[in-house]
Order: sequence, then structure tokens, then C-alpha cells
Amino acid sequence: MKEKIHSRKRPYLNVLEYLVQEKVFLGIIILGILLSIVSVNFGQSAMWVGFFFAAYAAVANDSIQSLGTFIESNKHRKWWILWLFTGTIFVAVVTFSWFYFDGDVTYQRLLNDEGVTKYPHPNEFSFFQIVAPLVLIMLTRLRMPVSTTFLLLSVFSASSDGITSIVIKSWSGYVMAFILSFLIWYLSYNLIRKYFKSRKTHIGWTVVQWIVSGTLWGVWVMQDGANIAVFLPRQQSGFEFIIFASTIFIGLGLLYYLRGDKIQRVVSEKVRISDVRAATLVDFSYVILLIYKLFISTVPMSTTWVFLGIIGGREIAISMIRRKTGKRHKKKAWRMVGRDFSYAMIGLFISVALASGANEGIRNEVWGFFVNLFSS
Repeated sequence: MKEKIHSRKRPYLNVLEYLVQEKVFLGIIILGILLSIVSVNFGQSAMWVGFFFAAYAAVANDSIQSLGTFIESNKHRKWWILWLFTGTIFVAVVTFSWFYFDGDVTYQRLLNDEGVTKYPHPNEFSFFQIVAPLVLIMLTRLRMPVSTTFLLLSVFSASSDGITSIVIKSWSGYVMAFILSFLIWYLSYNLIRKYFKSRKTHIGWTVVQWIVSGTLWGVWVMQDGANIAVFLPRQQSGFEFIIFASTIFIGLGLLYYLRGDKIQRVVSEKVRISDVRAATLVDFSYVILLIYKLFISTVPMSTTWVFLGIIGGREIAISMIRRKTGKRHKKKAWRMVGRDFSYAMIGLFISVALASGANEGIRNEVWGFFVNLFSS
């Protein structure tokens, strides 16, 4: 009888335990919200507050896609070695863009050759723009791999066109990534299983993985650097660039020190992803698609969606071709893919809600869409 009473109270106890465990984090979030409310009344201070929030949020959330497999397969190495490797690549990539594109660090994701942008830098920031990174930080804490691009760029979009163009490019990237990854792992699984059977790997695999991971990280910065830089002027001064680059460089150090933090579990739970060979194949297929998407247009894209497609296609392919009896492993794979996809969709809906709050034009367009939908 006592056990039954205890089990009934358990959900409440779990909530209380969670609140106690996360009291420091929740306190920081509340402080951040208060700071957001105050900063919007002080012009440029709001820009820097939003930028620092976005820098941490984007790096922490996107660790699962661009650096997650790299972190997972190099758990035995010192964190500062991994930090210096990817940190140096980051500084080199954004410095080249800053010089070549006359102050633009985003490889023209936010500003084209004619100086036109769908994401104008506001003279006055709204509360919704500043609080968007905090929402991303909270979702990251819940291990939800939501799209940083949707959440951060949508609140700066001048119209719904800026959002729909990102959605279309991102969804097409997800479908392409899922199909490509599924075919790679389904058609070559037996060959991979034969040659990857030994737990001991040749040093050459480590060299190849670091080259592929470094390339992937560099291409990711070209794509998603805009998510952080959107809070700063489209053409940064020397002082602004130093703050931009050094902040993210230090943030990467924190990311590696925490070993990816809680969001890393999205990668860790996948089948043998800590194997350097499997991690290299995942990153290789991922970087190929990112390079393709990078050069076909300058429209920003959610790299999270592409990554989820790569991971999802791999999990489904392995679950279908493995010789385990029963359907338990297949159901588990579909549950993981469905959960990751649903979390990404939640991020999309939250992004549209935040964009509607920040921009009256988008709010009217969204309202008009639902009015037409239900009146037809």
C-alpha cells in the first residue's frame, strides 16, 4: 500500500527534484528575461545583450550537429585540444569573410552584393528579439534539437518571405539528407559491419575524421554564423568583429569543457556513433550536402534539419537491415527519429510565434493565413 502511495506521489517528486537540480539554470534564465526587458529601453545595450545570449545559445544547441560526433568519438582526448582545433578554424573562416565581403562575416547570408537584406538590422530591438536566444537555451536544456536558424533569424525577418524561404530550403535538405544517409548505410551496412567489426582502429581513420570534421565545422560556420551575427550590424567594424570572434571562440571552449552538455545525448544514444569510422561517415555525408546547399543559393538554411535527416536515415537503415529478431529495435529507431523530428517542428512553431510578436507585418500575414484557411 505504501508503495502505491509513493508511486502516485512520484511525478510530483520528480518535478520538485528537477526544479531543485536546475535552480541555478532557472535563476539564470529569469535573470536573462529581466535583463531583456530592461535592455530594450537602452538602444545599443539591447544589441549586445541579444548577441551574447545568441552566441551561447547557437553554439550550445548546434553542438549536436556540427561537433556532436566529433566530441563523442574523441571523448578520450583533452578538451582544450579539441577546442583549439575547431576554434582556430572558426577564427580563420569568419576573418576571411570579414575581409572579403567588406565587414560581413556571414558569407552573404544576411547581405547580398547589392546591399539588400531580408533580415534588416533594427534601430530599436524588441523584447521578442532579445528573448529568442533564451528560448533556444531552455529548449537546449531539455535536449531538444530545434533549429537555431528558425528561432533566431525569424524574429529579424522583414516579412514572411524570409521565413518561408528558410523553411523550404531546410525541409528539402532534410529529405535529401534522410534519403542519402539511408542509401549509404542500407546498401553498404554488411560491408561496413565486416570491416568495422574490430573495435581497434587504424590511426589513419583519426586523421581522416579530423580533416572531415574540420571541413564540416568550417562549412557550418559559413551557413550558421548568420544566426549569431544577426544581432550585430550587417557590416561590422573592427571592434565589433573582435568582440564577435572572441566571444564565440571562448564559448567553444566552454562547450568542450562541458563535453557538449545535455544536448549531446541526442548523438550519444545513436548506434555505435562513438566509433571514429562511423562518425567519419556521418560527417562526410553531412558536409557533402552542406557544401551543395551552400553554393546553390545564399538563402540561410537550418543545418539542424539536415543533420537530423542524416542521423535519422542512418538509424532507420541500420534497424531495417540488422539481423536481430523481433521488431523492438525497429520501433526504437522510428521513435527516436519521430521524436527528433517533432522537436524540430516545435522549434519551427515557436519561431513563427516569436517572429509574429516581434514583427507586426508578419503577425498580420500569419493571422491572414489562418483566417483564409478556416473561412475557405
